[in-house]
Parts: sequence; C-alpha cells; structure tokens
Amino acid sequence: MALYDGDTYDLTEVDSLWRTTARPGRDFPRLEGDIQAEVAIIGAGFTGLSAALHLAREHGIGAVALEAGPIGWGASGRNGGFCVPGGDKLGLAAMAKRWGADEARRYHALTLAAVERVAGVLRDEAIEAEPQPGGELTMAHSPRAFAEQKVEREEILALTGHERELLSAEALVERGLSAGFVGGLREPVGFGLHPLNYVRGLAASAARHGARLFEHSAVTSWRREGQAHRLETATGSVVARKVIVATGGYPPEQINPQIGGRVLPVLSNIIATRPLTAQEQAAQGWTSTQAVDDSRALLHYFRLLPDGRFLFGGRGGLGGSDASARSFRARLTAEFHTMFPAWRHVEITHFWRGLVDLSADLAPHCGALEEDQTILMGCAYHGSGVSMGSETGTQLARLAAGLDTPALPGFMRRPPPRFPLPGLRKLYLAGALAGFELKDRFG
Repeated sequence: MALYDGDTYDLTEVDSLWRTTARPGRDFPRLEGDIQAEVAIIGAGFTGLSAALHLAREHGIGAVALEAGPIGWGASGRNGGFCVPGGDKLGLAAMAKRWGADEARRYHALTLAAVERVAGVLRDEAIEAEPQPGGELTMAHSPRAFAEQKVEREEILALTGHERELLSAEALVERGLSAGFVGGLREPVGFGLHPLNYVRGLAASAARHGARLFEHSAVTSWRREGQAHRLETATGSVVARKVIVATGGYPPEQINPQIGGRVLPVLSNIIATRPLTAQEQAAQGWTSTQAVDDSRALLHYFRLLPDGRFLFGGRGGLGGSDASARSFRARLTAEFHTMFPAWRHVEITHFWRGLVDLSADLAPHCGALEEDQTILMGCAYHGSGVSMGSETGTQLARLAAGLDTPALPGFMRRPPPRFPLPGLRKLYLAGALAGFELKDRFG
C-alpha cells in the first residue's frame, strides 16, 4: 500500500534544476519479451546501477536492471548532490553503545570509503558530474546545538582518530558563510556534485561493461519458479536466480510482502534560485561553495552551485499531492528568506521533491532477507544516498557474486527490521515531525 498521494509516484520526469542543466543521457529500452539473467535488479538509481556496474566490471556478471521510470527518476536524480560521509541517523557514539566500538569504527571507515568510491568511479569511468570539493559543514542553529557539536567532535576523535574542524560564528563569516549561525562542525571528506549527471554516467558505464538496463519497466508481479524468481513488467519478464532490491523510498511492497514494512519513506523538498551575481552574494555575505546543512532535527541543506544558483532543501511534509507540494514550497521559501534575507528579491526557478528512506533502527542496511537468501536489499541511507547508496551497490554486487563483505559492520549486513504495525508508519512520521518542530523551535 502506497503511503503517499498518487502524485508522489507519477513516473514522468520531475521538473528539477538537475533535469534542466544535466548533460544528455543515454536512452534505454523498455523491457520487451522474456529474458533470463543471473541477477535481476529492481531500481536503477545509485544503488542499483552501482551494483550493475560492479557486477559486470569486477565479477563478470551481466545483471538486468529494471527502472519503473526514466533513469534517475527517483531520489538519485532529485537529491541535493551531497557526496559526504553518512547514511545513518544515530551518530557514532550511539552506534558504539548499541553495537560496540569496533562496529562503530568499521562503519565510520565505510562512510569515508564510500565518498572515495564515488570519486573513483567518476575518475575511472570519466563521468563529468561537476564536483565541488570542500567536505560538509553542519552549522549550529542554537548555542545548545553548538555545545553538542563540541562534544560530538571529541567523541569522534577519541573513537576513530578522525579530525573534524570546529568553527566559530566569526570563522564562518570570514569564510563567506554568513547566515546568522552560532558556529559549525566541518567534516573535511566529501564534495558536492550534479547527481543526475552522476546517475546517468553510472548507467552508461554499467551498460558499457555489460549490464542490461531497461527504463519504463516497472515490476508488476514477482513470483517464485523453483529455484528462480520471475519479475514481470507490463511488456516482459526476467527470470533470475538472485534479485537485488534497490528502490530506496519507493519500495515494491505491493508485489512482495517480504519487502513490506522495512523502510519509512520521507519527503524531502528543494528549491533553487536563478544565478546570483557576485554583488548579490556579497550582499548576503555568502560566497562559499561549501556543502552545508544545519543542526535542526528537520534539517535544511544548501549550497552555492558552480553556475551561481543557490540550492536550498528541507525535510518535511505528509502529503504528496500537487496542493501539498505548493504549500510546502511556500513554507520552504519563507524559511529560505528568513535565513538569507538579502536574497528575498531573487527569483526561485525550480521546486521539486521526492522520497528518501529511513529504517526502524536508524541505520543503513545491505544484505539478504531472512526468509530468502537469494533476495538482497540495500536501503535506508537517511538522506545520504549519493555515497552510501553507491557503496551499498558495490557491496551488494559482492554478495550477489558469492563473496564476503568484510568492510560492512555486522548490523548493516542484516536486513532492515520491520516497523511494528507498518500500516501506521505515516502516523509515526506525523508524530515525529511534530516533535522535531518543537525541538527545533525551543532547542
């Protein structure tokens, strides 16, 4: 059962800034007729395409990937383009308490390697995705949040030896990051990129190495046939020994109950301005291309793009209809103007939204289902899918090829736990959003 209104699942391309400015992508056919494969992949975003690329390039397995819409239709073509360490909503200290220090350190190393994974694919496959170096800066929206950042910095340093840079409000202004924040914590690893250029480049590379990709080929039914799986679309089918589910916030729950209830799709929303002049940037005191988010529970994320446009995103919203989208655009625009008052006159040229996915334990997952070891699932990147989705796809390729995944912490190798009473997930989310708003207002 879909959790959001039908407009959320409209399979036409979303009118995003990325679509307006992307390099032309390769067209892929609709699946016609019946074919066979060693591995079938549902979803052709960062995870599915990374799995397809590495299965073909490293393991000699030409997988079949089925995408319901055009390549890059989902979160992989709509996100903010933050290729930074992450994938969880727990934090390393909480991970260490829950699963042990060694597991937390293994996870931290994986998040750093995930960023390098993307950089390596861009380099090795000659994908031009407009990378903007500089890491990620989380800006503190309150004195309490800045105090918590100081503690977090020391915890990470003690646990992993990894250094993050603590910046005062004055230091932010000096670096061309003037927006009234108390301070910030900078992660030096990471970069911004054009996500649709990246996902289209992944698709072209995967196909060049031997993967078979099909657009506009939504899986409509899924059944077992002996030792194999049959995935049917409106115009064809794939029979495969193994299936990788790589659908993020758009899980195919209606065609396989084993997938149901394992992720919570959450709306994320973005606006983008026309290109800002140098004078306009100076008037606000914001001239840096640093990738930035803030410390709010309902966080904002934003960055100045190579062409001078400003991208500003935020979590929230419970309705997927056009009316709900218009309402949230107005809200997000008001928040943008509050934070960047010198740009109140600047035209907003684009607004778009889509679903990211959360897990019940607030950690990403990459492994086989308990009920069927031939079904693999990668999901729950909590808004950090550029790097973690790419890394997870690589690890899923190893699993599908019959290899071990020593880089993965144990808690990630398990499938995501089901939400209790999954039909009530949207009610859980409504309560969480209300709580987050209160926390952000008073904390």
